[in-house]
Amino acid sequence: ILIVVSVCTATGAWNWLIDPETQKVSFFTSLWNHPFFTISCITLIGLFFAGIHKRVVAPSIIAARCRTVLAEYNMSCDDTGKLILKPRPHVQG
Repeated sequence: ILIVVSVCTATGAWNWLIDPETQKVSFFTSLWNHPFFTISCITLIGLFFAGIHKRVVAPSIIAARCRTVLAEYNMSCDDTGKLILKPRPHVQG
């Protein structure tokens, strides 16, 4: 969702900036003339206030930290949190 809204906002911003009418009218009139950009920008801001950026980044950080700790015990985990047991290293002695 975040990627789609970001691309829509960037596309709308590009169309908004290259429009020659943007320089001639007021800011709010310019936003009114470009509803795609306005709606996608408001949606993007709303998603950030809802914390979607934390939901995208947090699981990968938690998984990476778990892998670091589990590596000491010959274990790991996948991205969903499932435990992966690795074979014990054979010590020749």
